[in-house]
Amino acid sequence: MGSDFPIHLLLPLSASILFVFGLIAIKRTSQGGGGPWTVTLLANVWAAILFSPLWFLGGTMQPLSLFWQPAVIAVLFIMGQVLTFYAISKGDVSVAAPVLGIKVLLVAVLATLLTSDQLSGIVWAAAAIATIGIGMVQWSARRPRGSVVSKSAHGAGWTIGFAALSACSFALFDVLVQNWSPAWGSGRFLPLVFWMVAILSLGFLPFIKPVALKDPKLRPWLLLGTLLIALQAICIVFALSRFGDATRVNVVYALRGLWGVGLAWWIAVRWGGSEADHSPRVMVMRLAGASLLTAAVVMVVLGG
Repeated sequence: MGSDFPIHLLLPLSASILFVFGLIAIKRTSQGGGGPWTVTLLANVWAAILFSPLWFLGGTMQPLSLFWQPAVIAVLFIMGQVLTFYAISKGDVSVAAPVLGIKVLLVAVLATLLTSDQLSGIVWAAAAIATIGIGMVQWSARRPRGSVVSKSAHGAGWTIGFAALSACSFALFDVLVQNWSPAWGSGRFLPLVFWMVAILSLGFLPFIKPVALKDPKLRPWLLLGTLLIALQAICIVFALSRFGDATRVNVVYALRGLWGVGLAWWIAVRWGGSEADHSPRVMVMRLAGASLLTAAVVMVVLGG
């Protein structure tokens, strides 16, 4: 790969794997009564703890008049988290994870509109291919014409809708982090953002369902899943803040769609899960769509 290989893209690659394992663990708790508010609060507390050591990287503290910037970023992050966890509470990880990949195209568009970035034709083509892959995943969740629409089909619709809204929120989050954080420095901006995230998340306390926390069988899955989600957040947000390159970072991060189909099906077959109930045709369609995301990653890394 040579010395010119963009090594910072290993961060979103790691994030894509951590994200899927986190969602699979959280899905198990949602089936046992762990609600999205509980999951969001725990994940965001983990994130605040894990982002705190970045303070030692240093930076330039901005005047109080600019503290609205990390506050806006914090709100967007919380919105994205809640919508993601609602998505997997309504349907399959193998649907939610690839649909979240439309963020690739959204970041490309927002980066062009809100910054001075000039995107190459290869990056635009990769974003388009990734979007086609998402469309295939969406199609796999449809029922054949004339068939009865089942509860699971309704769940897939909600999953797609919540995942798409989450992608919108996180796309704007990514572009604004890339645009605003340089003035502060990663060591100031990111800890401030995630301290605000944790503080704002305390507003979810009245909606918390302690079922999963009290259940000794569910509690380890809940703690592990939320920790993995926080760890992947460090990888992806630090990459955006330190290196910029939002479009390529997000195309690599879109690999979570591929892992989301393959790993979710493999784990469901062996230890139980909703993916095991689908026909091979449905899972192959989802895998084909997610594979297009892989092709987009290769295009961007090698030619972007």
